[in-house]
Amino acid sequence: MREPILQAKDLRIWYATEQEPVRAVDGVSLDIRPGETLGLVGESGCGKSTLGRALLGLAPDSAGISGQVLYGGRDLNEVTPKEMLAMRGPELGLIFQEPMTRLNPLISVEAHFFETLKAHEPGISKDEMRVRSLEALAGMGIPPTRFGQYPHEFSGGMRQRIMIALTLVLEPKVVVADEPTTALDVIVEAQILGILSDLRKNFDAALLLITHNLGIVAEACDRVAVMYAGRIVEDGEARQVFGEPAHPYTRELLRSIISLQTEGLNYIPGAPPDLVDPPPGCRFHPRCPDAMRVCAEKFPVTVTTDSAQRVECWLHGPEDEIPEGGKEPLAREEIATAEEA
Repeated sequence: MREPILQAKDLRIWYATEQEPVRAVDGVSLDIRPGETLGLVGESGCGKSTLGRALLGLAPDSAGISGQVLYGGRDLNEVTPKEMLAMRGPELGLIFQEPMTRLNPLISVEAHFFETLKAHEPGISKDEMRVRSLEALAGMGIPPTRFGQYPHEFSGGMRQRIMIALTLVLEPKVVVADEPTTALDVIVEAQILGILSDLRKNFDAALLLITHNLGIVAEACDRVAVMYAGRIVEDGEARQVFGEPAHPYTRELLRSIISLQTEGLNYIPGAPPDLVDPPPGCRFHPRCPDAMRVCAEKFPVTVTTDSAQRVECWLHGPEDEIPEGGKEPLAREEIATAEEA
């Protein structure tokens, strides 16, 4: 197995409020290897986008950060802003969500590419910029005749391809794709997934794919990390996690998928907790169908299952950490009483 190219170690990100800080990312550890696609899934508000941007040094200046983000052995939280700017693009790339809000409507596609290349490679000639830009666009299926057009002249799917081409023209080694298929129809979505697959094959790039769509993860990802309330509650090989989910939250997310065999709608009751004041113990226990007494009392320990998944859940032990009587089921009325208190 190849060494990770990017690692997060006990990463924490919080935002100050008039009350307690909002702990958007609260002790996350994960790694991504060259040529690998890691899917990051979870409900809205669980911290996925905050984590993805923090891995590229794009957390807001107002955010507090602790822990490490290691790239090539260097902690990105300790490099200077000038060094980070030089790395972002040629080393670390980001594909934004909603390309229409990221592309400048006042300049052409050509100007977008020239601006990007000139910023990172000041000595590059205009002819070389044009050649590389057109090659990147051709790889996305966009003809050279459209090079001088403006963003509003493209469909949503083609704008997303332009965003991907702008990232790939600098050939980054790590790419974070934040909801790259949002609001696209299934045909264009499949095309985008094919492009992202080619990205890792042709460039040996590591890809972090942030999405709500579990079907995309099953199709496109080697591994999956499931995020809930600022924590990674389960991660492992995608096939294993989808086949035998170890965490109740992962299982309930998978049960909520609609397919041709769906006869009734399944959903997870309630909503993710307030990250200013998360519940004690396991953060999922107020919504968990398998909640035990220990879940409401002690924060779960991360363990590795027999199938090599890392999971943060008392259902998998360790047994010596669970107090006597801790495995008794937690009644719904007990949870409601605890929340009111």
